[in-house]
Formats: sequence, C-alpha cells, structure tokens
Amino acid sequence: MNAKSAIILLNMAKNVKKQTLANKLAKRGEVIQPTEIMSRQNRADNVRDIEDLVGLGSSNSIYFSPIRTRKQRLLNGQHLKVEPLSPSRVVPKKNKMEEGNVTKIQMGSATVVKCKVVQEAVDSPIRIDKIKKELEPQIKQELNLQENQELLNNIKTELDTQGDTHLYMEVQAPHPLWYIHLENIRIMRTSKSAPVDTMGCHRCADSKADAKTQRFQNLVALMLSSQTKDQTTFEAMNRLKDRTLTPLKLKEMPVAELESLLHPVSFYKNKAKYLKQTVEILMEKYDSDIPDNLKELIALPGVGPKMAHICMAVAWNKITGIGVDVHVHRLSNRLGWVPKPTKEPEQTRVALEKWLPFSLWSEVNHLFVGFGQTICTPVKPNCGECLNKEICPSANAESQPKKKRDR
Repeated sequence: MNAKSAIILLNMAKNVKKQTLANKLAKRGEVIQPTEIMSRQNRADNVRDIEDLVGLGSSNSIYFSPIRTRKQRLLNGQHLKVEPLSPSRVVPKKNKMEEGNVTKIQMGSATVVKCKVVQEAVDSPIRIDKIKKELEPQIKQELNLQENQELLNNIKTELDTQGDTHLYMEVQAPHPLWYIHLENIRIMRTSKSAPVDTMGCHRCADSKADAKTQRFQNLVALMLSSQTKDQTTFEAMNRLKDRTLTPLKLKEMPVAELESLLHPVSFYKNKAKYLKQTVEILMEKYDSDIPDNLKELIALPGVGPKMAHICMAVAWNKITGIGVDVHVHRLSNRLGWVPKPTKEPEQTRVALEKWLPFSLWSEVNHLFVGFGQTICTPVKPNCGECLNKEICPSANAESQPKKKRDR
C-alpha cells in the first residue's frame, strides 16, 4: 500500500460517524461473533473492517475485533498480531427494579429475576427444615379453609336452586360443612338399613291396638331401650305383648314375672320397678294414658329428657326437642356439630338445639342412630365406607374402648 492509499483510508476513517458499532448493535440486540485477527499480509479479499459490519449483512465476510478500529490498525501499520478472540456480547442497557430480596433486571425485551441469597439459610439446612415444619400446619390450614369455602359455596348454590335458602343459608353452625354431612348420612342411611329401622321404639307398639294403648307401649319401649340394643328391646316388647301389654295387665303382673320377661334388657330389675311405679301414676292421674307434655313425661319414674322428646314425637306427633341418645351424642362430637366437646347427651342436646334448624329436629335422631349402628360405630368406625371421610374432623380417629352405654 502506497502513501496515497494510506491518506485516503485516513480520510475515510475521519468521516465515520461518531455513533459506535456497539451502540448500533445494542439497538438491534445482536451478538458479535468475531474470528481471529489476521495480519494485513495474509488477509483474504473478503476481509472487512468492523465499521463495515453495520448495513452489509454479509455472512461470508471476516471481521476484525470491535476493540480495534480502522484508525488504530492503520496507525500500527504492519505490526498487527494474530490472537484468538472470544465472542463478546453487546449488552443492552439494564433497568433494575428492586423488591425486597428480589431484583428484576430489564434486558431488552427480556426480564431477568435475581434473588438475594440468605446466607443464614444456606449455612443452616436444619433451620430450613425447622421453618418448613413451622409453616406446614399453616399451609394445610389455609388449603383446608380454601377447600371448605369452595364446598360451602357449592352448598349455598344448591340450596338456592332448591328454595331452602331461608332455612339453611344463615345457620351459624359449628362446622361449615354440616349440611353436606347431613346429606351424605341421608344417602348412606337409604342404601343401608339399620336395626333401628325395623326394631326401633317406633316399631314396638302393636299396630292393631287402640291409640291409647299404642302410646303406652311406645313409652314402655322407650323406658326399656335405655343403654340396650334395639334387638334386645324389640324381643322383650314382643314377650310383654304376648301377655297383653296394657297398664292394667302390667299392674297385676308380679315383679318376678315382669323381671323374667324383661331379661336380658340392661338394668332389667330397676326398669321393672320403674314400670310398676309409672303404671300406678298413669292409671291414677291420666286414665291409663300417658302425659301429653314434656314436663309431666319427664316427671315419670325412669323417664329422661331423651325419652320424653322422642315419646312426644312418636306418641303425640309433637316436636319438643331433639332426642339425643349415645349415638347422636357420639356423632355430634365426631362431626364437630357442637362448639366444644360435650360429656353428656343432655349437653349435646342443648348445644344442637341452639343452631340446628327446627325442621330437622325430628329427623336427626333416626338418621344418626342408624348411621351410628352401621358405619360410625362406637368402636372401630368404618371410615372407609363413610361418604364424609374427607370432611369429617374425626375421620380415622383412634377407636375408644367399648362402654356398656354404647350398646
């Protein structure tokens, strides 16, 4: 190259716009893929300077490093060194946004999220496990609340379509899914019969007897049913009806004979004594009939609140309260239908009557008794068969020792 050519190249270098190639490539977001720098003596005809890159778009040309400009190479003359170059990236301007331990960096159209590393957590894996264990109950509770809320919304929607909103929508129940519990128990009771369905107290009276005699027999059956299986009560009632079960016949029957007819009913001797005393009161005060109100029924020997409420419903077709026996008591506690655990059936009755709609009072005893006899049994409940197993607070709970009153 002669001196004239060198002067021309110098003038061309001066006329290059001040906007650098890096800025131009930054706007385009392209990556420079340089090769190695070659000496001028060995350059091929297709070798170009870096300034010629913008606008040419040729993939067959070889370019010099962006570090060196044409002017620098011309000034250095023939003293260019051959050296390998690593690819360099033209990085766009970064926009940072910091939010706590997270930094968002905007790079062109992409967003890079940079998280701050907590050294304390890195150095202590035991601490991480501890945090997980502490947060796990809270996470499960939030998930359960979310699932329960979804189920509750489904209940409300279903009630809207059935027109029962005015009965159940505003019920302040201890458990938000109580109505699903009830519906599932209805389904299970329909598909599986229980002893109470065929041998309950409402089935013990003689259907051929007059109304007054049937009411008396209903009362007798309820007095015998306390802490006794339905089958045992039903068989004892059949033996009594074979001797014509009326107040007069029962009054004339010797105590020993009555006891033998009642056996093996639980506490049959005490119940024989209560029956004798009750017959005397009924014949003297009620013309061999039974009282038609709750207060006077409870005043009879051996008659408790549970018997009185059920007797009013069965004998007089009047709903005065919920009949809570051991089954209703047990299930109400297992399902969370009471604000706090109760120890006695009477406590459960009071708690249930505070929130359970009145229209369900007559139904809940029969449903719960049969359900408690077949699936939610006192010992080893069959949670696997229960439709409420996913929403029951006591699902798969450890079985309690069987007590005599649970029979």
